[in-house]
Amino acid sequence: MRIKTLIAGICGIGLLPFGGMGVASAEARVAGPNFQLPFPCGETWVGSTGSDAHTGNEIDFNGSATDGDRDRGKTVVAAADGTVVMSEYRTTDGFGNVVKIRHSNGNVTLYAHLDSRSVPSGAKVRQGQKIGAVGKTSAKHRMSAHLHYEQRSASGAILPAVFNGATFRYPGQTLTSNNCAGGGTPSQPQPQPSQPSSKNPYSPEQVCGPGYKQIDSASLGSQGRAVLLYSSATGQNCVTVMRNSGSGKVAMRAYLEVKGQARKTDAGSFQYYAGPVRAKAPRTCVKWGGAIGSAKYDSPFEHCG
Repeated sequence: MRIKTLIAGICGIGLLPFGGMGVASAEARVAGPNFQLPFPCGETWVGSTGSDAHTGNEIDFNGSATDGDRDRGKTVVAAADGTVVMSEYRTTDGFGNVVKIRHSNGNVTLYAHLDSRSVPSGAKVRQGQKIGAVGKTSAKHRMSAHLHYEQRSASGAILPAVFNGATFRYPGQTLTSNNCAGGGTPSQPQPQPSQPSSKNPYSPEQVCGPGYKQIDSASLGSQGRAVLLYSSATGQNCVTVMRNSGSGKVAMRAYLEVKGQARKTDAGSFQYYAGPVRAKAPRTCVKWGGAIGSAKYDSPFEHCG
């Protein structure tokens, strides 16, 4: 695929946060969906597992063997129907923007280094629906634009990938996508009937997760607000940027910076919210904020508990 020195030691780093990642050399597959290539119908992509850091079953996809960054921004779609169990920017493992989808047999597909993410955690997606765009995001490494793709068992082991009923021919193969059932937009939880349909159906607490309580917020003009939350159970701060309404998608950004540490940011084109961005800051000040379009907020270092 692309120049190997750019990706050697990059993809496959830090898999443990996603749970018990070993190569599934002897693990039996559970009957499940007919996985398709994670690209729109009819597109041809080159898959490779040439990075030295790969354990054997991960695949990096490019449009050609020597395309550099020309794939950046190309559409990535769901390999099968499922539920999004992770959609976030990760800094600890080098994956950058990553989406994970759990499927009917319990297996998981993972899509990493995305330029942008089009689905939130909890969304129900259909095979062929857009979930993001090819990119080169990583908090740790420089690389050419590509899609890092994995199929994992319910226990977290990385399985030999299967597309359209055929096992990928490692270490590399050129494939044409039969993922032809897509279209539409990913589903999101619907507002309650009492809410106007244009209203944002999410709350900051839903975005950050159970146990988080709002401790500060700042207006982003008429567009929405940036919100800082805290969980006493985990000791983590969480920042999300919330739109007031969700008509179409706009550029959004949420960030959290612990004093003395690198800033964590989630940015892209979103319908309802950016984030969550989480970090622990024991006895340390934080800077937080974000933007919706041209409206932005940047706090000073504060909340120094």
